[in-house]
Amino acid sequence: MQEKLTRVAQRLLSGARVEGLSRLTGGANQQMWSLEAVSEQERMPMILRQASTWNQGAEGVMQLDDEARLVIRAGAGGVPVPRVHEILRPEDGLGTGYLMARVEGETLPPKILKGDRYSRARQVLAGQCGEVLAGIHRLDVSDLTFLQPATPADVVANLYREYQGYGEARPVFELAFHWLREHLPEVPDKLALVHGDFRHGNLMVDEQGLAAVLDWELAFVGDPMADLGWLCVNSWRFGNIDLPVGGFGSREHLFDGYEAASGQRPDPDRVRFWEILGTLRWGIMCQGMAASFVAGHDTSPERGAIGRRASETEVDLLRELVPLNP
Repeated sequence: MQEKLTRVAQRLLSGARVEGLSRLTGGANQQMWSLEAVSEQERMPMILRQASTWNQGAEGVMQLDDEARLVIRAGAGGVPVPRVHEILRPEDGLGTGYLMARVEGETLPPKILKGDRYSRARQVLAGQCGEVLAGIHRLDVSDLTFLQPATPADVVANLYREYQGYGEARPVFELAFHWLREHLPEVPDKLALVHGDFRHGNLMVDEQGLAAVLDWELAFVGDPMADLGWLCVNSWRFGNIDLPVGGFGSREHLFDGYEAASGQRPDPDRVRFWEILGTLRWGIMCQGMAASFVAGHDTSPERGAIGRRASETEVDLLRELVPLNP
């Protein structure tokens, strides 16, 4: 692999060699590698984002060469993203993927939420997330034909089809689907780019706050409030349940940031719809990981451990949808 990567690196730096190649522990759906391209004059710290085999062809997951093009578009539009240096070519023999600049910061929630180093970042992060999401939602992606449009009803229908495909009935999930169908919001006047996975793990944070937005493989064109609701799912709070935005901020600060950057105040009811849908979506994603683990497609400990978390989302859905008796 190092020899193949060296040939790619030499397209960027004449006579470059690859040093420090190591697999990163993050990236549940795709492989991530850290490396440096080194020449006599320059040293370029980079990350290789490379397609995994277990989920290739999965519905709603774009090819990584298309993802790279979307990241380039986002960066040109002012969204904080790593610079894409090179998109892999078939003749490279490395599958699909791309090389991007290494951005300094942290993605691990326990460090972001508890570390003294990020205490100032936690105070401003929710507002920054709102501002960045507003920037994502105003990007012009009309020429990026690989992005699929989806109305709220489409998203619910697609998710239900995925759930049925696992052949495992879960009454709480059925209850949530019923609620979602009864509370479908109207289709927005204009569909926008939706990142699709804007949450811990995909947000690079430094001492000043949000440094970069990562992992765009689930992006689509739809209701922009889907991103805000997904960010507020309880699974991303890591125990800080009273801070609904990623365990570090309030919805009000998130909405304030979004309004300041877009001039439009998010509708709390619409965001709540997407938060409940997001909770269900994460549960079904966990269900899919468990199915992959049991079938032997991916027997990594991470896949099996995440697969068990579907039950946590059932508790969250019951808390949201079933009123407690006084």
